[in-house]
Amino acid sequence: MKPPIYLDYNGTTPHAPEVIEAMRPYLETDFGNPSSNHWYGIAAKRALSKAREQVAAILKCKPGEIIFTSGGTESNNHAIIGTASAHRQRGRHIITCAIEHPAVLEVCRMLQPLGFDVTYLPVDDEGLVSVRDVADALRPETILITIMHANNEVGTIQPIEEISVLARQRKIIFHTDAAQSVGKIPTDVGTLGVDLLSVAGHKLYAPKGVGALYVREGTALNKFMVGAGQEMGRRAGTENVLEIVGLGMACELAARDLEQNSSHMRAMRDMLQQGLNELLTDIRVNGHREKRLPNTLSVSFRGVEANRILEEIGLEVAASAGAACHAETVEISHVLEAMHVPVDWAKGTLRFTTGRMTTENEILRATQVVGDAVKRLRSQG
Repeated sequence: MKPPIYLDYNGTTPHAPEVIEAMRPYLETDFGNPSSNHWYGIAAKRALSKAREQVAAILKCKPGEIIFTSGGTESNNHAIIGTASAHRQRGRHIITCAIEHPAVLEVCRMLQPLGFDVTYLPVDDEGLVSVRDVADALRPETILITIMHANNEVGTIQPIEEISVLARQRKIIFHTDAAQSVGKIPTDVGTLGVDLLSVAGHKLYAPKGVGALYVREGTALNKFMVGAGQEMGRRAGTENVLEIVGLGMACELAARDLEQNSSHMRAMRDMLQQGLNELLTDIRVNGHREKRLPNTLSVSFRGVEANRILEEIGLEVAASAGAACHAETVEISHVLEAMHVPVDWAKGTLRFTTGRMTTENEILRATQVVGDAVKRLRSQG
């Protein structure tokens, strides 16, 4: 039996073949500790330097502004907690938004009992944060703004460049979680105007368990991991050389083929969206129509439950749900709730996300499978 068609690239990505090949020597022979001064350690240290340059290239920053981490969650934690602890004498107010990933929202909530005040900005029906709302939320004691670059569920791209102007004018640290945007849309930190940016390896065809944090030169940020002096003294712990090499290669590939990959993913996404619209009535797309990741399609099917659709299509199509329906309750994602998607629509929401490997034949087949499943469930009442 063929494996299901994979349409959950925002959940995680397969390893790119070039990434696997780049990592192979560090799995088999080049096992040295980069902190060691002998031949084996020097080879590992050079590999780290090369990977740092590769990650810096896709963000268009200096290699010395890149800290390697265990993934997007650690990067977000380091950015937020590190800023809060470094600047708490200046102020204790943080601004974020209601549709952030839990790796941001839960960190902010954790800081509240410790004396920090957090403003959770609303979004509009398309998932956009208002720049005016950001401006109105600013206070003299505001020390950090953390707004994601693009949403993982609906793909809406936030006005990061405009928000960064507000932050710079008031010397407020600005962080963005770019886990979903790196490799799909441009992530030039100079253009974005951010001080801190989070990268997650497994969202761009690198392994799980590795990521990076961009820290603009001169940005005060307390250590997150304490111990020896790895990562220029900013993140203790022996570096995960194998996966860092993989992340570096993934970033090199993503930077090289960004326009081509983005165009392909968009074409596949739009083909799926158009096909479902032709097959079905009572469906709606969630997220901004233009300011949206090229690969992301959040679609609601009225009159059916998301988990029932996934059960019907599970052997043929892999996707994710925007709502979990139980015996007497419906758990709608915090993103759809914040966007005020009506419950009768939200409970039937699926997220389909295309990738570099997605083919036209897969999209045609997935469209038919999903369309047939929805029609079948609707006929059953």
